[in-house]
This record gives sequence, structure tokens and C-alpha cells, in this order.
Amino acid sequence: MTAPPPRVTATPAALALIASLRHEHGAILFHQSGGCCDGSAPMCYPVDDFLIGDGDVHLGEIGGTAFYISGPQYEVWKHTQLIIDVVPGRGGMFSLENGSGQRFLLRSRVFSEAESAALAM
Repeated sequence: MTAPPPRVTATPAALALIASLRHEHGAILFHQSGGCCDGSAPMCYPVDDFLIGDGDVHLGEIGGTAFYISGPQYEVWKHTQLIIDVVPGRGGMFSLENGSGQRFLLRSRVFSEAESAALAM
């Protein structure tokens, strides 16, 4: 039996920025919605500043930080692995990386048939 792959991962650059934000702000979380820029920008918040909804799906953890996605967005992307990366630029207005000169960016890849089967178990 193949172990299921993680639904969300992060690049080394993203993990470094997450560590920096955790050091500065304490406990943080990510939320991916279907909003701005077709949902390509995951938002990062202090844990106490964002209310997780009943319809949100917990995809996993990156850098010791919980990652959630809205239910409707999950239904569209459940066949893909989300890869959180960092590029130069300005983060979302309310996202913690705003002003750092870097922003989180969502990349993705489609799960293989074997990975999809493992996730279905």
C-alpha cells in the first residue's frame, strides 16, 4: 500500500519565510480561498486573527503551521497537491508577509493515479 502524499507542501524559501513570520508573530495559519487573483495567493494570519469556518478543510501543515482551504475551493483542487512558494513582491493586504518584499504564491501539480488512490483510502 502506498502512503498518501501530503496535500500541501512548501518550498525551502517558503519554509524560511514561515519560520521568520512565526518568530515575529507567534502562532500563525494559512488560508486559501477562491478570492483574489483566482485564489493564487494563500493568506497568512496570526492564529487568533482568523476564524476557521465549518466548511473549511484542513489540508495539513507546512513549517509547523496549519493550512486550510475553503470547502468550495477544495472541491475544485482536491486532485492537486498545493505547493507553497515565495516570490519577490508584496503580499496580500492582510497577509503577514506584506511589507517583507516577498509574497507567498500557490503552485500545484496533479496527483498521479496511485497517489489519488492512496488519498481515497
